[in-house]
Amino acid sequence: MRSNDSRRSYDCNFRKLITKSGVSDRRRLCFYTEIDMITLKGPVFIENGNEVSNKEYDAAEKRKGTMAYRILTAHNKSGNDKKLKLRFDALASHDITYVGIIQTARASGLKRFPVPYVLTNCHNSLCAVGGTINEDDHLFGLSAAKKYGGIYVPAHQSVIHSFMRERMTVCGNMILGSDSHTRYGALGTMGIGEGGPELVKQLLERTYDVDMPEIIAVRLSGKPSKGVGPHDVAIALIGAVYKNNFVKNKILEFVGDGIANLSQEFRNGIDVMTTETACLSSVWITDENTKDYYVQHGREEYYKELRPDAVAYYDGLVDIDLSEIEPMIALPYHPSNAVTIRELTSDPKGVLARFGLDFSDKIISDGKLVADQGVIAGCAGGIYDNLSAVHDIMNGKNIGNGSFSLSVYPQSQPVYTAIMRNGIAADLLDSGATVRTAFCGPCFGAGDVPANNCLSLRHSTRNFPNREGSKPGDKQNAFVALMDARSIAATAINGGVITSAADLDVEYTEPTYTFDDSPYKNRVYDGYGKPDESVELRFGPNIADWPKIAPLGDDLLIKICSYITDDVTTTDELIPSGETSSYRSNPLKLARFALSRKDPAYVGRAEETVKENLPDYVKNAVPDDVQRGSVIYARRPGDGSAREQAASCQRVLGGSANIALEYATKRYRSNLINWGMIPFTVDSEPDFKVGDYILVKGIKTKIENAEKTTEALVITPDGNRTLTLNLPALTPEEREIILCGCLINYYNK
Repeated sequence: MRSNDSRRSYDCNFRKLITKSGVSDRRRLCFYTEIDMITLKGPVFIENGNEVSNKEYDAAEKRKGTMAYRILTAHNKSGNDKKLKLRFDALASHDITYVGIIQTARASGLKRFPVPYVLTNCHNSLCAVGGTINEDDHLFGLSAAKKYGGIYVPAHQSVIHSFMRERMTVCGNMILGSDSHTRYGALGTMGIGEGGPELVKQLLERTYDVDMPEIIAVRLSGKPSKGVGPHDVAIALIGAVYKNNFVKNKILEFVGDGIANLSQEFRNGIDVMTTETACLSSVWITDENTKDYYVQHGREEYYKELRPDAVAYYDGLVDIDLSEIEPMIALPYHPSNAVTIRELTSDPKGVLARFGLDFSDKIISDGKLVADQGVIAGCAGGIYDNLSAVHDIMNGKNIGNGSFSLSVYPQSQPVYTAIMRNGIAADLLDSGATVRTAFCGPCFGAGDVPANNCLSLRHSTRNFPNREGSKPGDKQNAFVALMDARSIAATAINGGVITSAADLDVEYTEPTYTFDDSPYKNRVYDGYGKPDESVELRFGPNIADWPKIAPLGDDLLIKICSYITDDVTTTDELIPSGETSSYRSNPLKLARFALSRKDPAYVGRAEETVKENLPDYVKNAVPDDVQRGSVIYARRPGDGSAREQAASCQRVLGGSANIALEYATKRYRSNLINWGMIPFTVDSEPDFKVGDYILVKGIKTKIENAEKTTEALVITPDGNRTLTLNLPALTPEEREIILCGCLINYYNK
């Protein structure tokens, strides 16, 4: 790590280059990274792997030499490479999202699934609230797969992204998933995670509309040191680019000689974490390792070599020397809170203080930091290579009978079968670890919830606040740090004392993985291309239709029902994951949990807004027929999950808009639009407060005319004042969706 006085590192060419390319330099001129082994640079031509400066090259022409450009334009239906209208080759959803998606599509005229649509049951395999809710939803999913021609993966068979890697990737294809970690770029398939309404559009044979994104080269060189795993590389990358927005909503294109030094699963483990950089998607060079993966999974015909042209133009460059990556830890409460384990263990109190953390009770007498739990799980942690390395570290050792526990979740039944047959599972059980079935729960608080004030180390995808069962409002705090499986195993055999895998002398055996798809052949329902209209959907008592939503009125009166000043507000804070997800198929019941861990009074305020008698000071300022709704203000809402419920729950409660300085992700902004909510922005922190009203006159006309700003009136008991709201840049279809009130109304119209 850099010392405090040398931490900021600028690229001397960055100012000139981005100004020339026309990119706004308001944010980007002062970017920096605290991660020594990663360098960020501005726009660049790469010729045969090397940066070149040649004015004879045309940037627009050489951009076409990137893998990302070729894949995007091959899927574009607009005929305009600047305004893309994409159709995807396959879709994927899990059991927190697929019921709502199918219900929305069904209400909009769905007859059959036009492309392979995979419905997995990996998020709510366990029922958090009792009763039959989860199982009812699973039967609904199976009946939908039969009726509309889908692919249904029963509970415990595979986590969503593992199944898609193993069975659905094709080099050069694109997959859209209703989960934010939809990333298959290391297998040559561009994956994008979005809210459910975007999948609805694909099911109805519409398009995913987006401006051509910028493309960032991630150039890998060198070879990882012993004890370094994919999570270490991923955490270092996230730490370098997340907070400065260097890759936000862009495509990461992984190139460089270092890729050849990574196994395919190592690449997959890095790739799935690119979501946490805030990028839109990713794609990697493919090679013999990639081909071997396709051959190993019986799908050789879907492999082809992908490479950029000899000269390609990129809007930025991330240089990573793999040989310099050390074992890393991402401290609470974000994967970008990245430090080396070496630095943390040398000065735990000082490093924790840097992030506003105080784990004094976790520092034992000799100054070492102790954790209470280890979890290796899901699409990032449960891959075969990780479990093999964990076995090599722990073989013949144990975790002891103290408070530290270790849970291991293989990513799929084929991986579980393999570690059972070669003895890895038995040895891990003998060491004191527990081995579970494929399940995403530890990622979002529905499995292995740590006890109050305990520190959990996880090779999973996220460590946001209000996840993993934590309820700060009820004085229940869970602290989660991300680490690679190798260092978690090193910590486990050291009694929970945080330990870097680089400190161990271990011979990694790297046993060959043999893929056996018998579990899939015997349990997965593959009905793609075979819809059966005679099948009746199976509705459980908790599965409810979406309530009726009114179209946008001429004038809009919105009441501020929550005012959030955190730098970022995650989707887990907008609608908590974990136990609330059991109500995912009942819009009204689920909406009761909106902002429950961030602002518990929000639901009551929102419900009151739509039925209250307006006070006289408001009545006197608004038209008689004004449309009424609620609004939340947050500085940067929407980081994290793609779950549409983060927006739809507000809408169900009468929400009409959000106001923000900016939106943390495209997918949350898309969710707002698809549920008919206006994503307003403001240029600076507004001076209204909870309980104030905002009147936006002529909003329907302004949306119709694609105006960029609107003057609004803030109405308070102490007087009124004007406020400038920025209107979003919307496509014609997005404007029409907002005018109609939501996507369902738009299609019914």
